[in-house]
Amino acid sequence: MQRRTFLQQGAAAALLAAFPGAVVRGALPSLQRAENPRWYGFNLLELFSGFHPQPFREQDFEMMAEWKFNFARIPMSYWNWSKPDPAQWMKIDEEIFRLVDQVVDFGRQYGVHICLNLHRIPGYCVNDGDKEPLQLFSGPAKDQAKALEAATYHWQYIARRYKGTDSNRLSFDLINEPGSAIPAERYISVLQQLTRAIREIDPDRRIVVDGLEYGNLPVSDLAADKSIFQSTHGYAPMQLTHYQASWVWKDRKMPVPEWPLRLSASDVWDKERLRQHFRPWTALNRQGVPVHVGEWGVYNRTPHKVALAYMHDQLALWKSYGWGWSLWNLRGSFGILDSDRKDISYESYKGRRLDRKMLEVLLEGIKTPEHS
Repeated sequence: MQRRTFLQQGAAAALLAAFPGAVVRGALPSLQRAENPRWYGFNLLELFSGFHPQPFREQDFEMMAEWKFNFARIPMSYWNWSKPDPAQWMKIDEEIFRLVDQVVDFGRQYGVHICLNLHRIPGYCVNDGDKEPLQLFSGPAKDQAKALEAATYHWQYIARRYKGTDSNRLSFDLINEPGSAIPAERYISVLQQLTRAIREIDPDRRIVVDGLEYGNLPVSDLAADKSIFQSTHGYAPMQLTHYQASWVWKDRKMPVPEWPLRLSASDVWDKERLRQHFRPWTALNRQGVPVHVGEWGVYNRTPHKVALAYMHDQLALWKSYGWGWSLWNLRGSFGILDSDRKDISYESYKGRRLDRKMLEVLLEGIKTPEHS
């Protein structure tokens, strides 16, 4: 998961300061257009990298249903079914989509909403974006147009393939984490074209858009369309959530984080600071726009007790807002299974190593009458 940098978060923080105002198995709640989706779950990474597509695991869904989670976000790279070559962009290997069919069916069987996300779309990816032959958001206009044509083609293929699947069970998250260098006007224009193209085929499909600045700022110009859900991501402050993450910090000699986190005498992160961080999103929510937290989590190098205290406060805020969320990830370095933490004793659970304490924090964060 090669992703964000500290400088990227700094740009988002500056904008936030400038605009401070700004389940039971088989049964999913029906959603009204302006309701927050009460989706709680995990990102599943079998199609994330684009190099080694893997079949999804039914056991993951068995466990999620057992614990009464009802959501799985599926970040995907188009490299799984096409190639990073403009001459090949309009060719799709349909065989790979049998894996996507599989995860959509697992969702149906176990009462888990599936959200398909293009983590890498023709012309853009938040990590290693320079490996795209043409850029969707920068460079010559003709190149951007060609990338958008391909991006539209891929989403229309997905829309056709899953047309007729209940929208309460399947949604589309169009583009993962638009970066700080992306002009808002261009991002909005791309989202609008993709949305129109999908709805020409499948008018009722639920569509999710990630916020600007790596998911940190709402796309306010889309607020009039209450049928589009907006997704924020919960990785602030990164000095805590990504402590010693090699893809973020080149210098591993950094102070061990605590919670609350004091970065300086005037820069302290605590629950109130988190509340301020999400003020643009609560303002968007008050306009009737549904909000969901598509990604969040704490890397396995952060001390376990610190991670749990931070997660508890984060979840308490989101619970008060009525927001759902999906942890990055279920299995792996941010997850509750096989996370390779060195400072905890795992529980053996169905052949996996379970972080029981983290699971309990997550379950407390979704405790409502239907989840109790």
